[in-house]
Amino acid sequence: MSEKIGFDELRIKYKDVLSKAFANNNMDLLDSFSKNVNETDRKAAMDQAFRDKLLELLIEEPETLENYVCFCIESCRRQMVTPTMPVVLLGDIFDALTLNKCEKMFTYVENGVNIWREDLFFVACKNNLLRMCNDLLRRLSRSQNTVFCGRILLFLAKFFPFSERSGLNIVSEFNLENVTEFGGDNSSTLKDALDEEMVIDEEKNKHTIDYNLYCRFWSLQDFFRNPNTCYNKIQWKTFVAHSGSVLSAFSSYKLEAVELQKSKLNRLKTYNTDMETQESKEQHYFAKFLTNQKLLELQLSDSNFRRCVLIQFLILFQYLTSTVKFKMESQELKSDQQEWLKETTSLIYRLLGETPPDGKQFAECVKSILKREEHWNSWKNDGCPEFQKPKPPVQSESTEEVRKTKKRRRPVGDIIKEYEAQDKFFMGNNELTKLWNLAPDNLAACRTKERDFMPSLESYMLSGTGAAATDGTGGWAWRALRLLARRSPHFFVHTNNPIGRLPDYLEDMVKRISREAAANAASNNSNGDSSSEKAIKQEPTDEEMCEEQIETDIIKEEDAADMDAVTDPTQTGEDDEKTTRSRVTMITPSQLDVLAAKLTDWKKLAAKLGYRPDEIQFFETENATDASRAKNMLTLWFDDDEDASVENLLYIMEGLKMADACEALRSVM
Repeated sequence: MSEKIGFDELRIKYKDVLSKAFANNNMDLLDSFSKNVNETDRKAAMDQAFRDKLLELLIEEPETLENYVCFCIESCRRQMVTPTMPVVLLGDIFDALTLNKCEKMFTYVENGVNIWREDLFFVACKNNLLRMCNDLLRRLSRSQNTVFCGRILLFLAKFFPFSERSGLNIVSEFNLENVTEFGGDNSSTLKDALDEEMVIDEEKNKHTIDYNLYCRFWSLQDFFRNPNTCYNKIQWKTFVAHSGSVLSAFSSYKLEAVELQKSKLNRLKTYNTDMETQESKEQHYFAKFLTNQKLLELQLSDSNFRRCVLIQFLILFQYLTSTVKFKMESQELKSDQQEWLKETTSLIYRLLGETPPDGKQFAECVKSILKREEHWNSWKNDGCPEFQKPKPPVQSESTEEVRKTKKRRRPVGDIIKEYEAQDKFFMGNNELTKLWNLAPDNLAACRTKERDFMPSLESYMLSGTGAAATDGTGGWAWRALRLLARRSPHFFVHTNNPIGRLPDYLEDMVKRISREAAANAASNNSNGDSSSEKAIKQEPTDEEMCEEQIETDIIKEEDAADMDAVTDPTQTGEDDEKTTRSRVTMITPSQLDVLAAKLTDWKKLAAKLGYRPDEIQFFETENATDASRAKNMLTLWFDDDEDASVENLLYIMEGLKMADACEALRSVM
């Protein structure tokens, strides 16, 4: 109870201070008095004090009320009252004043539209302003207070942004309550006098304006009111029949402008030329036409009436052919219906062009408006995104520098001379220039030890790869023969005897090399020298002379066998290939774990194996550690790549200088 009494006392004190401050237009007096109370209690009491003071000012003139609302706006900007208070005061004012005074007071609301759109007031006041305007519209008569109603609607259109959903027909609803009632005598044919400024072309036959045409004409308003009825098969036939009758009537009644008679011009000669031009161009527009049967013939000869109906046709056709978000799947026209709409649209534009005055200009204007309506429809289909002005491009300093650099680009000849003075090459591209200048002599760089990827004879023949070669697999056998020709003297010596089967020959060579390796190891331990190595280094001259011929014979032999090793007649080539491949590419998950742990730079290996950047990114996002990423990559490579094998992997890693990974792979093989 004490809180309520305290609030009332505070409200009364604020009202007295507010009266003095408003009378003297002293905002500082009100601001200094309200600083001794906490913000919540102060704003609540101050809001009520403003409304209490307004009750005393309602008998004053509208100018005083406008000044009072301005005083409240300034109080809002000083955080003394809530931001909604100015609009609340306006709502109280409009509720208490007569309609005539409301119309004068509303001018202040219109002129302050920029104030209501400020960040301080817009969010807080938009619902109150909308409620205030709707309350005014309910009090007004659409027929007697048309101008005031229009001012209110225009203010709301200026106040709310285009993307405000409360002012949009989001779900494409139609005003089904706009029913056009018609009826009358069905026995009369009408031949009333025409308007003196318009005549009908008598050279062409007229359609009889009877009750049947009258009913068909006004029945079209039901289709204009609810376009979705056109998707019904029966209703569509009715619409086509009625439209044909009405458009035929329009085509037969050609309108031509009639010049004023000389006598009428003489009576108007006292007016100046400017007034005559203004009156001649003045035209009246009626939003709703009368449906009396006796007026139909006069209405058909009225250019404004004819244009209104023809534009209704065009609006309906645009809806039927447009893609609307809330249309059902069944609401779609067939090809013959679309063809009829296309032909009828051309006829309507022709009739608009023939309707005076300025028919062709008017038709082009209608086309432009309906074209703009397509953009509006697309915007609504996209969910009505907020409109924003495009920001002007800001030219940064770096962009300006690049532009200036392009203008003063050096000649290519000067750049080449500068590089030649430094014994370097300029390739025209930064990456190519960097690559070409990695070494002083590129050919010598290609012959360095780092570029020699050929394995030693012992490591190749005594490993699992050598076992694959002895099985006769074409690729591994060919590599073994090439390596023997380069590194072993036994290759040419053994060719003096006829070769039976390639696997037998390679198996014999593996045994010889293994024996020599053991003998060399024992000799190195005792003498530190190996006679076997000396024998390996010696290459008989006569055997070198027949190297090319022997390699050619082996190639022919392998081509004859379709690059497959000679196999046992009881075993098919397909089974041998599967067995060999499974033996060569066989690697266990535990071996993959050991290898993956050593692949610190797995991305480099992935790129070499042919994986794209997005696939490398997939491995990186799907696995937490580098080891798991490398294992996932290698697992997929062994499963999917036809050339995947332990030997190929080792060969690739040696070329990439992954010494730790190569050692790990050799240890598990």
